[in-house]
Amino acid sequence: MSFSPIPRRPSHLGPAPASAVPTRPVFNPRSSSLSIHSSDSTTSLLASARRPNGSALKNSQKAPGATDPLTVLDILLGSEAPELDLVQAQAQDHLGKDAVGDTYAHEWEWESELDFEGRSLRELLAPQSPYSEEELLHPPTRTVEEFEQDEAKFEHLHHSIRDCDDVLNSVEMNLTSFRNDLAAVSAEIETLQARSTALSVRLENRKIVENGLGPIVEEISVSPAVVRKIVEGAIDEAWVRALAEVEKRSKAMDLKSKENRNIKGIKDLEPLLGNLIDKALERIRDFMVAQIKSLRSPNINAQIIQQQNLIKYKDLYAFLYKHHPQLAEQIGQAYMNTMRWYFLNQFTRYVKALEKIKLHAIDKHDVLGGDDGSRKSNLLSSAKPTASHDAFNLGRRIDMLRTSNQTALSSFLAEEEKSTHYMEVVFRNFNLALVDNASAEYSFLTAFFAPSLSYAAISRHFNYIFEPTFSLGNNLTKSLIHETFDCLGLLLCVRLNQHFAFELQRRKIPAVDGYINGTNMLLWPRFQVIMDQHCESVRTVTNGVSTRKPSASEQARQSAAPHFMTQRFGQFMAGILSLSTEAGDDEPVSASLMRLRSEIEAFLTKTSKAIGDARKRERFLYNNYSLILTIVGDVEGKLALEQQEHLQGLKSAFGEVAR
Repeated sequence: MSFSPIPRRPSHLGPAPASAVPTRPVFNPRSSSLSIHSSDSTTSLLASARRPNGSALKNSQKAPGATDPLTVLDILLGSEAPELDLVQAQAQDHLGKDAVGDTYAHEWEWESELDFEGRSLRELLAPQSPYSEEELLHPPTRTVEEFEQDEAKFEHLHHSIRDCDDVLNSVEMNLTSFRNDLAAVSAEIETLQARSTALSVRLENRKIVENGLGPIVEEISVSPAVVRKIVEGAIDEAWVRALAEVEKRSKAMDLKSKENRNIKGIKDLEPLLGNLIDKALERIRDFMVAQIKSLRSPNINAQIIQQQNLIKYKDLYAFLYKHHPQLAEQIGQAYMNTMRWYFLNQFTRYVKALEKIKLHAIDKHDVLGGDDGSRKSNLLSSAKPTASHDAFNLGRRIDMLRTSNQTALSSFLAEEEKSTHYMEVVFRNFNLALVDNASAEYSFLTAFFAPSLSYAAISRHFNYIFEPTFSLGNNLTKSLIHETFDCLGLLLCVRLNQHFAFELQRRKIPAVDGYINGTNMLLWPRFQVIMDQHCESVRTVTNGVSTRKPSASEQARQSAAPHFMTQRFGQFMAGILSLSTEAGDDEPVSASLMRLRSEIEAFLTKTSKAIGDARKRERFLYNNYSLILTIVGDVEGKLALEQQEHLQGLKSAFGEVAR
């Protein structure tokens, strides 16, 4: 809607015609409106509520004789108002001509008082034109020359307007292009927004699927790096970790297969995983065979290979046993055969080295009742015991039990040893080496083969490996004790064997108990045999003592000094008691010692009867028992206390008589 550029004339005070009332401008369709209808209406929505022109009072009748207000307004605006004559005519018809004239003359007397400088109120309020009325009626004419002079300006204006039109056309084209581009961009944005929404929905769906499917895929899938390591990589700690990943996937695959779920991915992956497991088994087999072969190398230390190359990769055997038990048993049998040969070979060489050690020969002549042939006197002063070879004196031999050195003598040192030793030296070194190696091997077997194999099966494997070595140890023990009469040496071997048993219990190696018990079964019977030989020798000497009455010259030469066999017995008893401080009641030591003591007492009693002087006879018995008590008096232990009390009683009994 357009408006005229001519200025609007001010309206009269009277009501304007309805057609002259300007309507409200049309609203732009893009303007905001609360109405859902079109905004093209040119009237107010409240037009029906507008009050009509004039008074809103119910009684609008004017006072009698009063002039109509509209008439007054027309008079003020000017006499040329067309309504004035019409009003006067109506008044004359109603009141009469004279009455009207008087009324007008009376009411408008005040008009002379208004000074509008010769103009009516309408003219006063009319807008002023810059041109006079004459100029408006007769506008001045311009000459052709004046128009020609203005032609250049109009042409310049024309060109300027055309340039503006061109610029506006360019702007319009640019705006149109921009609008088209904006529409295209808007369409693209809408398209991208739609695609973004679709992608968001797809992403959310994929996340839901991933949350449900991801753990299953992760559980059964094997990465290419793991496959490459298993097939081509060196067997090291990283290879073991890769094998653990394969084992984990294998367990998951087995679990999924047991669920009887027809999953195509699992069926497709099963043969591939099976091929990978077969390749791993092949590499494990080659690795194990190579390590077992290295155990047969000369001068090799088996424990180094076990700790560095086998225990470190014990998971390989567990994997092999689970997926191919038959091959695992073959590998285990090959290992057992190799170690059986290894230990037998090593200990055979060690026994040969120990056999080169010189040992004291204590034979059947070294018994309590035996005579060394160097003297015939029965007096103690005539006895000359040899320190280098004393079968009845324990001496420092007991240090073998008290030493803190738990290292066996090496083969090289054994071959180079020049000193002479007793039998317990060889026994201790061999069995100490055997116990150490057996403990290490049993610990390795339990660490390497468990939990694939039960402990009962591991014990059978251990016994199979060490069976020839145990037999070698038993044969060595038999050779040491077969002809010896070294009773103290035998008891030392018994105590050493008990010490080995305690050590094996501390290390929790029960598989060697059979060998320990077998060794005890060899030592104790021989100990009793030798004790019986001592008793028999004393009994033989007792039977040889003369019971005839000595002559006067013989009585004069008789002495109350202890018999040489008494000192032997005292030293022998002290040695046995020293080795039995913690002996149990079930051991045969106590019974054998009591038998031997009874034989010695019988011998001393019969010998004393050959002394004619009763006082000297009692002194003789007192001195012998006093000597024995003195020798064994410092020994501790339950058995030693019993013997000391018994000897103290004998000493006291014969001491009172001797006084």
